[in-house]
Amino acid sequence: MPIALDATYSIGEEPSGVGVYSHEILTGLATAHPKTAFLYCYRPKQYVRSFGARLFRNCSRFLLHDEFRVPRAELFHGLNQRMPVKRIKHRVCTFHDLFVLTQNYSTPEFRKLFTMRSRRAAERCDVIVAVSQFTADQVEEHLKVDRSRIRVIHHGVREALDRTTLPRENLILHVGAIQERKNIARLVEAFETVPKDWKLVLAGSLSGFGAEKILERIENSPARDRIQITGYLSAPALDRFFARSRIFAFPSLDEGFGMPVLEAMMRGVPVITSNRSALPEVAGDAALQIDPDDTEALAGAIHRLIGDAALSTELIAAGKERAAKFTWRSAVNKTWGLYRELVGPGLTP
Repeated sequence: MPIALDATYSIGEEPSGVGVYSHEILTGLATAHPKTAFLYCYRPKQYVRSFGARLFRNCSRFLLHDEFRVPRAELFHGLNQRMPVKRIKHRVCTFHDLFVLTQNYSTPEFRKLFTMRSRRAAERCDVIVAVSQFTADQVEEHLKVDRSRIRVIHHGVREALDRTTLPRENLILHVGAIQERKNIARLVEAFETVPKDWKLVLAGSLSGFGAEKILERIENSPARDRIQITGYLSAPALDRFFARSRIFAFPSLDEGFGMPVLEAMMRGVPVITSNRSALPEVAGDAALQIDPDDTEALAGAIHRLIGDAALSTELIAAGKERAAKFTWRSAVNKTWGLYRELVGPGLTP
């Protein structure tokens, strides 16, 4: 029987981190194991749209419904904290974060739905894949999952699609949706203290939780003419901003992983990030870490990088070395190893 994966979140014109993860795992498994049959499962809203994407020869589509319709498969992998009700022989589920459950970064209605789905997924799968040790700890604590059922498999970092070499500018880049959790209002406040020949670029969707209040804060900023809000960017367009930037600032209040940190490091941009959630686990010693609730600390870190070329050079080198440790090939191989652990030796290497 085939291996089935929830491919729902791989479809969309503006993929989030979960979308990137889904694409990389689906593509990586299909190409690494061409003799294995894979079922890409899509919920009704995405099933029709999925026909716009070309599948590999060893893959086919399946219309998934959590309550009524599940595939006949050897193993089902829910790639985003959701599992069907009906029984499937072996069940794996990936958990990316629990900030909706633990913090006030969503509507009450969405929190209720998220909590129900997360608890159901945790109860019904054999093994949980956590994308960081931080997320694994949260799953154990808040969903009461025994540690023996959790495996940590880190994300990888995507390669640059646009490798154009551009001159560096006095530009501070942030990548992520305009939302309260990303701590953008505090970043703007810190930016207002830097020299006037510097610019701040905020790249990401404008529809996050609390976006209206943040955008209003930006509009009222005395540095408004030096702040660029791009909206969601394609990967090549984003690569060009990475190529131009001298500082990458990511003072998020809560992250289950933090892919943009590694993307900046791989592309030679020194990083400032938070000293909480999964970010220290991802950034290691290759970034300046600050208390994200401390505006002065964030501003101070920015001023340090502006005024200390040697520190920037040191962080660039350390960042590239750090980012190289996180690959999608490794994530795919570890995921396949987990499948073999569950299914047994009958699953080909």
